[in-house]
Amino acid sequence: MEIKKSEEVLAEVHRNCQLAQQSISNILPETEDGDLREELLRQHEAYEKFCGKAAILAKDKSVELKKPNPIKKAMMWSSIKMNTMTDNSRAHIAEMMVQGTVMGITALKSTLADVCGDCADAEIVALAKDLLAAEEGFEKTWKALIA
Repeated sequence: MEIKKSEEVLAEVHRNCQLAQQSISNILPETEDGDLREELLRQHEAYEKFCGKAAILAKDKSVELKKPNPIKKAMMWSSIKMNTMTDNSRAHIAEMMVQGTVMGITALKSTLADVCGDCADAEIVALAKDLLAAEEGFEKTWKALIA
């Protein structure tokens, strides 16, 4: 039971980071605002670090992490391109990032809620909680940029 729960949490952390990095990579070419680009790059780097930590934990614990579904990635890419084609303003991009970040927060909270306190590896749960805290901070940053 503990191993399965730990694998689920680690898989969610990895999936969350991969999708966030992909979204940011898709939005960057559409972003003209310098400050916004800097924030996107800063967050991309943060997700890279989390992804790296997840990969190290996966290797240490013999967990195989899968790449996100290519169809989901393609749908995300097309959605971002369509959304920014008509409006690539700072507020609109920030709003898109809030939506994506909230989806990530929701997925992490749901996964963590399914794990009972002692049923998963403490290092993995700590990584998921750190990512959750980072994403909640990102959400606040994006919301401030909408105004």
